[in-house]
Amino acid sequence: MEKLRIRIVGGSLAGLFAGIMLQQAGHDVRIYERSRMGLGGRGAGLVGQNDLLHILRRIGCDEVARVGVVARERIYLNHDGSIAQTVRTPQTQISWDVLFETVAARIAPGSYLLGQDVVDVIDGDSGAELVFADGTRESANLVIGADGLGSVVRGAVNPTDHRNRYSGYVAWRGLIPEGDLSEAAALLLDRFSFYVRPGVHVLGYLVPGSRGEMDKGNRRYNWVWYRKVADRDLPATFTDTKHQTHAFSLARGGLSEDRLQGLRDDARQALPPQFALAVAAEPSPSIQGIFDYEAPRMIGRSVVLIGDAAFVARPHTAMGVSKAAGDVMALSDHLARAGDLATALQHYEAERIEVGREIAAYGRKLGASAL
Repeated sequence: MEKLRIRIVGGSLAGLFAGIMLQQAGHDVRIYERSRMGLGGRGAGLVGQNDLLHILRRIGCDEVARVGVVARERIYLNHDGSIAQTVRTPQTQISWDVLFETVAARIAPGSYLLGQDVVDVIDGDSGAELVFADGTRESANLVIGADGLGSVVRGAVNPTDHRNRYSGYVAWRGLIPEGDLSEAAALLLDRFSFYVRPGVHVLGYLVPGSRGEMDKGNRRYNWVWYRKVADRDLPATFTDTKHQTHAFSLARGGLSEDRLQGLRDDARQALPPQFALAVAAEPSPSIQGIFDYEAPRMIGRSVVLIGDAAFVARPHTAMGVSKAAGDVMALSDHLARAGDLATALQHYEAERIEVGREIAAYGRKLGASAL
């Protein structure tokens, strides 16, 4: 296939993977990310699933998979903090920060642009057009939607079915220096720990430090507490101290002191003491809404969806980044093999749409058993 003018909307890992692989294939690629500050430093740890490890080898970043912390076992706690069950399943949590920074460094200079807010994409038979918030427009042979949960590109492919569906619960998240965790909570370290009861699901594990530190004392502890929130209460849950309501989450620093104290009080009542101490040690927790989306179609005529723009994988699966990596490898391979764009896109969708459906269904199943 001739070299294409490709524009990618969304600059997180899905967009970066696509940009690198398609630049390696000789295409003219630019990535547009709406954030003005960049996305570095926003992650904790992630599981090195096969497709993630495969794409890292293909783009020459496989060394990143060695920057991680091993949880030697899984433990399930009783409410009093004693261990109810131990499962010997070692698991490595790769550093999201190091992964993002290393992969971002592989993008050709000048082709990753911040503060570029794409508000619409218009699909066509011989190309697509991007519309930016400032009114400017740009044409491309192919537009890739890598813009995740809040995808704008979805609407160009699925105009009547592009909205997320709220699951009924949210994830409260904390990420604290290992040294801030009390001695009384030391049982949580070097293990993947869970407390699961009807209506209560909390877990935690160590991840590398913000610069990839793996030595004891310089790691971070990541906890996640899934909590039910009624649909009608979701706007208030995502409203920050400046009275601004956000669509899908509440970032660190957005929680009032009253709400923070309420969280800590709830943790002391509902959680084992070790987890209550971990919650209390986080000065600025964030809240992530858990949503579902399944794209009826992954392709248009000159537009294609990858990652969470196509299928949202609930975090229980630990497969979101790996799924995006699989999408990117399939798309890149079909663009290389096919003689024309339409054929490449058809083959890509045929390969990946059932994978997306299965992972999304798996996430809903895990979510139903979690709460």
